[in-house]
Amino acid sequence: MASGTDMDRKLFGLLLLCGFSRVFCIEVQVDSEVKGIVGQLVKLRCNFWSSSPISEHLTVDWTYKPQHGGPTQNILHYQSKPFPIAGGTFGNRLTWEGDINLSDASIAIGDLTLGDNGTFTCSVKNPPDVQGDLLPTMLTVTEKVVPFQLSTATLLSIMVFAPSVLVVVLLLLRMQRKRRRSSKKYSIEIINETNRHRKMTCMERIYECCAKCAEDSDEEYDNFGKSASNITIVRKASCS
Repeated sequence: MASGTDMDRKLFGLLLLCGFSRVFCIEVQVDSEVKGIVGQLVKLRCNFWSSSPISEHLTVDWTYKPQHGGPTQNILHYQSKPFPIAGGTFGNRLTWEGDINLSDASIAIGDLTLGDNGTFTCSVKNPPDVQGDLLPTMLTVTEKVVPFQLSTATLLSIMVFAPSVLVVVLLLLRMQRKRRRSSKKYSIEIINETNRHRKMTCMERIYECCAKCAEDSDEEYDNFGKSASNITIVRKASCS
């Protein structure tokens, strides 16, 4: 087994190779952070670019490291077709969602749980090109947001205070109507008082005199009719 120093030397040499000759490096794009909800499905994106034509020797490896510690796990290997790791952490919940011909090596995890939180890494190799830096994707799974629900205490409070609020609103509306009526009545009185103190024109005076004469004539005619009827009654009585 190679020691840690030997592995560091190999990694350092690989980085130097990619640094001085970029045509041998594969560029990989992933989402740095993905959020999911318990019980739902989430897609982990992995797109790559290689200077060499895609061949049957191209491989993709997905790894997973739990958030709360533990060893890094291989969860999927691809070469010509996907091979999910049997009996792994995700089992049948992990599916291949990529298309190598479209430079897509994405995967999806369904029926999420809080235990799925952790770091995922997509590694792509297309000889003679090799991948440079391994970019991680942090998956954060949270509980489903519960919609707002009224508690029993809240419902009782609404039932107690709602009638009081309704009564107050009705009283305020009634007071507002009374104020409007009083203001209208006051304005009418002001207008009438103004009309009284206004000087009358000649035509208005003539009209008022004619109206008074008509009233006097009606009263005189009524009085005359009453007196005539009284005289008739007296004459009949004397004849009898």
